[in-house]
Order: sequence, then structure tokens, then C-alpha cells
Amino acid sequence: MTAPHDTVEVAPDPVRPVGLGPMGWLRWAWRTLTSMRTALILLFLFALGSVPGSLYPQRGVDPARVAQYYANSPTEAKWLDRFWLFDVFTSPWFAAIYLLLFVSLAGCVFPRALVHLKEIRREPPAAPRNLLRLPYGESFESGLTVEEAAAKLRKRRFRVVTGPDWVAAEKGYLRETGNLLFHVALLVLLFAVGAGGLYGYRGNVLVVEGDGFANAVAAYDRFMPGQRVTAESLEPFSFTLKDFQASYVAAGAKQGQPLDYSAKLSVQDSPSAAPRDFDLKVNDPLDVNGTLTYLIGHGYAPTFKVIDGKGQVAFDGPVPCLANDQATYTSECVIKVPDAQPVQLGFLARFLPTTVPNGGAWVSVFPGAVNPTVQVFPFSGDLGLKNGRPQSVYQLNTDHLKPLGTMSAQPAPLNVGDTRELPDGAGKIQFTGVKEWISLQTTYDPGRLPALLAAAAAVIGLVLSLTIRRRRVWVRTKDRQVTVGGLTRAEGGGASFSEEFSEIVTMLRPDEE
Repeated sequence: MTAPHDTVEVAPDPVRPVGLGPMGWLRWAWRTLTSMRTALILLFLFALGSVPGSLYPQRGVDPARVAQYYANSPTEAKWLDRFWLFDVFTSPWFAAIYLLLFVSLAGCVFPRALVHLKEIRREPPAAPRNLLRLPYGESFESGLTVEEAAAKLRKRRFRVVTGPDWVAAEKGYLRETGNLLFHVALLVLLFAVGAGGLYGYRGNVLVVEGDGFANAVAAYDRFMPGQRVTAESLEPFSFTLKDFQASYVAAGAKQGQPLDYSAKLSVQDSPSAAPRDFDLKVNDPLDVNGTLTYLIGHGYAPTFKVIDGKGQVAFDGPVPCLANDQATYTSECVIKVPDAQPVQLGFLARFLPTTVPNGGAWVSVFPGAVNPTVQVFPFSGDLGLKNGRPQSVYQLNTDHLKPLGTMSAQPAPLNVGDTRELPDGAGKIQFTGVKEWISLQTTYDPGRLPALLAAAAAVIGLVLSLTIRRRRVWVRTKDRQVTVGGLTRAEGGGASFSEEFSEIVTMLRPDEE
């Protein structure tokens, strides 16, 4: 006998979910990016990313403070620079947040704007069957007609639609308009900032009393142009710093605190223009056809004359010093004399604006130059200026230099006019006077005015969205029975809707006509 064949049932293949595919993932990414939650997260990151720009000195604003940061904490400064924390607003990570926020807001706002336009054109809906079931409702007897109710509601600036025995009224569209205005203003603000980054520029320069400045790329100590800026884009103005005055509190608990800074300039708006005087102050910039020059810092520039070992004048002029004590403006200077013969000379100097003895040392007790002195530390040897490596004018590398004479931590200070003879016939140095320097930032930002208008529009939009609410009112009249119902689509924004609803009912009652 033949055994019957066993029947083997084959299980069907499990149904696998269909993948999103490339287009599906793109749609998902776009919806996620343009969602309001993502926009809020990016806006928070944008604000958070701006914080380091306030905590750490920025090269575009105050390069001297960045150099001082490197001098005080070189290891920390190198790590901060790796993360662009000295150039926050030009860093790649900040630009990525900026661009993502712009795209997110654009993708979120424009569809909502189209929906809002359709909503504005739409008529208020017809009255529900039972108005007393609405959040706000009241009924009374009256001979009020549909036309009379519509006229009274129009006086309160409602948009009104009438039916056979009902009136529908609605207002408060400005709430969503304000919301959209706020977001569109943010877009314009971001666009204005981007336009300023492309077509604007910033430059920093240090100018000593008596020196001049011309608005040219080569004249800046640091120049940061936008991608669309050329040398011909700069406004051709120039000026000379005739005098700088800083005033301080002379006595009392606030002694030494600054009162006012003022730089006297002689300005030429163009090469062919007549010079004009201008008093440059903090927050009162020089404006030449939209190019603004701000006063952002100041310091002392003592003047020296260095005579080398062969009797030749190897250096004669001012030396800008950096303050290491803002309370007294005790400052440090570097003098490099590569042309000195027979050996190059370098000097470290400590400038004391108001000098008083303090035991075996000397200190400054006031930021004004009441009794200015200089302590000099001379060196000789190879300054390293011919090896092609860039050097800071505020630092002196003493690795290949030797001290001239006995080096003291507190050498006797030089008064104005004093001369110090250098050992080994290296020459002499004379402290000849005191000047002051100012640091300036020149900026041109074509997006400045649009950004200001956008910020004002954002405030207006925010006020509208917070103080106005969308509300609807219906009135039904039948057999001398008037029923009024109302609801609000969003609470908040001014007084409660119950107060306004009571006013509307009172207006519609016959005894209040």
C-alpha cells in the first residue's frame, strides 16, 4: 500500500511595512524642520549661541582684548579659538543655526499666511440652532429686527452676515495678523542681518593723537569685509585725531571712575570736501553717508627717543600701551628697535599715569596722567623680525635676547624728559612725553535700517497677538424672542470676553436703545 502523501502547509511571507523611501524621508525632514516646535528650538539655540559673544571679547569688536586674553590665559584662549568663541557671529556653527532658523521660519510662516488670507475672506458661519448652549448665551424679549442687530454690531466693528432670522458677527482677525507679522518680521530681521554680512564691512584701527586715518583697506589694523565688498565699496573719508580727553572722578568713594570721553576730529567727507570738526563720543559715532565710526577704547601712548650705540636716532615716536589695570590704567608697552647699531634693542616698559612711591616700589593711584612715569626694562639681541614670522607689536619675545645690565623688578621710573643710559655702550633711551590713543570701529551695514524697522514690526505684531482675541457673536430673532450667543477662539488678550458680551447684550436690549 502506498502511504498517503503528507500535506505541508507553507506559511505566507510576513507582510513587511513599506519604507518611506527617499521622497518620504524628504517630506518628513521638511515637516520636522518647518514645524513650530523646531522653529522655537532653533530660536532658543540662536539666542543661546549669541551668549558667548557677550561673555568673551570678539576680534571684530576689540582685538586688543583678545590679544590680552591670549597673554593672560594662552591655553584657555587656544581652546576657545578652536570653537570660534572669539568670532562667534562669523563661526560656521552660528551660521548653520542662522540658516536653519531662516528656512524653518519661512516654511512655517508662508503656509500659515495663505491660510490666514483665506480665513479673512471667509464669511462668519451661520448661527447654530441653540445659541444658549454656547459658552456665552442670553435670551430676552424684544422687537429687535435682524437689520437693527446687524447695524449695532457693525458699529462695534464686527464683520456681519445676516440670514432670514439670524445675524452672525465676528472680529479679532488682527490676532493672527499680529502673530504672522511677528514671524515675518523675524524673517526680515534675519534677512537684513544676512544682507549686512554680505554687503557690509567692519574694521578696527588704533589712532594716536596727531595721526590721521583714511578709510582704505590698508589703513585698518583688522578688516572684515562681506563677501560682496570690494576696495571700491568703502566710503572715501578721512580724519585726523587732534586731541583726546578723558575725565575721571577726582575724589571720593568713586575716585577714578570715568565721567566722559571725547575725541576731537578734523574730518573730510571726501578728498575734495572741506575739513570739518567733529566731537566723537561713546555712542555718538561719526556718520559719513551711512558709514559709522565708533569710539570703543582708549589708552596711553608714551613717546620715546632711542639713540643707538653709534649715536644715531634709531627710534623716535609714540608707543601704544595696553592697560593691565583698568582702575589706574597702569599699562605695559613694547618698544622694538630693529635698526639700532651695533645690536638690535628691545624694551619692555610699564607706564604709570599717576605715580606715587609705595615702599620700595612705585604704583599708579589714578587713571589720569597727573604724574606720568615709565619703568624701562632693556634687552639686546636678535628681535626675530627677519625670519618672516608675524609678531605682535604688544609682545616682546625674549628667548633670543639678553638683559642689558642688572634687571630689577622695580627699576627707578623715568619722568618726562629723563634719559637712561644703556650698559655696554648700547645707547640710551629718553622718555619724551605722553600722548593718548583711541581704538575705533568703522562699520557699514546696509541691513541696519531694515533690521530696525523689522524689530519695531515684531514688537507691534507681538502686542497685537497678545492683546486681541478672535470672537464670534450670533443673534437669532423669532417671535419677539431674541437669543444672543458668543464664543471666543482664544482666551487672554485684554479684558475677559464675558465683559464685552455683557456690553453687546446691553446694547441689543430695547431699554438701552
